[in-house]
Amino acid sequence: MLGSLILVGICIYLFFLLIRIQRPKNFPPGPRPLPIFGNLLHLNIRNPLKDFEMLAERYGNIYSLYLGRNPAVGLNGLKAIKEALVTKSADFSGRPQNLLFSHVTKGKGVIMADYGPAWKEHRRFALMTLRNFGLGKQSMENRILGEIEHLVAKVEKHAGSIWNPQTLFHDAASNIIYLVLFGTRYEYGDESLKNYVTLVTENTKIFNGPWSMIYDSLPLVRSLPLPFKKAFKNKYSLEKMTKTMIKEHKATRVRGEPRDFVDCYLDELDKRDNASSFDDEQLVTYILNLRAAGTDTTSNTLLTAFLYLMAYPDIQERCQQEIDEVLQGKAHASFEDRHNMPYTQAVIHESQRIANTVPLSVFHCTSRDTELMGYSIPQGTIIIPNLSSVLSEEGQWKFPHEFNPSNFLNEQGQFEKPDAFLPFSAGPRVCLGEGLARMELFLILVTLLRHFRFIWPEDAGEPDFTPIFGLTLTPKPYRMGVRLRQQAREM
Repeated sequence: MLGSLILVGICIYLFFLLIRIQRPKNFPPGPRPLPIFGNLLHLNIRNPLKDFEMLAERYGNIYSLYLGRNPAVGLNGLKAIKEALVTKSADFSGRPQNLLFSHVTKGKGVIMADYGPAWKEHRRFALMTLRNFGLGKQSMENRILGEIEHLVAKVEKHAGSIWNPQTLFHDAASNIIYLVLFGTRYEYGDESLKNYVTLVTENTKIFNGPWSMIYDSLPLVRSLPLPFKKAFKNKYSLEKMTKTMIKEHKATRVRGEPRDFVDCYLDELDKRDNASSFDDEQLVTYILNLRAAGTDTTSNTLLTAFLYLMAYPDIQERCQQEIDEVLQGKAHASFEDRHNMPYTQAVIHESQRIANTVPLSVFHCTSRDTELMGYSIPQGTIIIPNLSSVLSEEGQWKFPHEFNPSNFLNEQGQFEKPDAFLPFSAGPRVCLGEGLARMELFLILVTLLRHFRFIWPEDAGEPDFTPIFGLTLTPKPYRMGVRLRQQAREM
């Protein structure tokens, strides 16, 4: 009997010896991983941001952890993140292909495609096409201003009352990206738009929720009917909706006379052979990528901005004074007006910094064996750039832990953007829609502040600035009071 117990004990020991995770030589320090689970049990899988902060405090700005048996390296602070994503971008610009997000997207599109010829080809095409359609020029500005007219009309209906703006900015940002992609827009409250937002919101929660981390860490459970399966079902529904839109679009298309992004892609398809990375399936994922990237971050930043503008009415009033002076006699704002609005520019950028909408960026992956600040990082290591650590880094900001436009103003009151302002990430994988987002944020915020005063409701208690964690950080739902300004009445 004793011999049998000893034999069982030896077998268990050998089993755990075989499955234990061995740290590569000269790998960054980190907590000891458990067999099978890695460091899954060390993290609050509902919101790991505090855990990542504590790991950096204990092990330094470069530390390791394991998602199951997958090695990962966390990067904190401007120095580490810039060295990896900018200086050594060719080594650190891959995408992990064995996570829930990459499996749902099948590695297609432009966000989760791995670093290589197909990704470079599609990114180059997107940048060129957006530029040709006037990104940063008058035609794109006109599209945004056209949508802002609908936005102002919607807000005006609530003037003198208190209401919930939770979906307002998401609908507006969605319509702007729809105009770029398909040359069309939806009425606010449209069922198709609502359905799309619901599906994207659900998947956003799944991708950065506990079930995603379980999927990423424990491959053995992936075939089980667990909640992460909903992400694949939602993706199928989104694909079906997108394919229908493309089919309808094709019916009115004239080859060689593109009206929008989709027409440009279809024209490109006509020119290429079967060996090309351009195909119909790629187009569908591409559209979903651009729609998601072009709505969630912008809408959450605007929700954050108006939350703080209501909480700090003196900041709101100072913005409005500057806007009134610069736009006096003008029918509407122009993106060029930003050069004459240093304080308003500072408020918008401070809103982006505080909103911290994509705190962990999108995970990167090393494309070959490399080194970073004296540590060896093997090929295939997941890289987690903690942008949140840069946006509130001591020594990089005058007021790192509070909302203060002075973070972007010099002693002369002129607008200045510190190097640590990285809400769109950095390097070759920097957000594709940065230019569009910057234009939207400026034109929407300036126009709404010109027309309305936004007031925190008296019965709402103190504002709660704690965001909800997900693939993007979202402000908790809140209500706002809206008053029509005298300036707007005289226009």
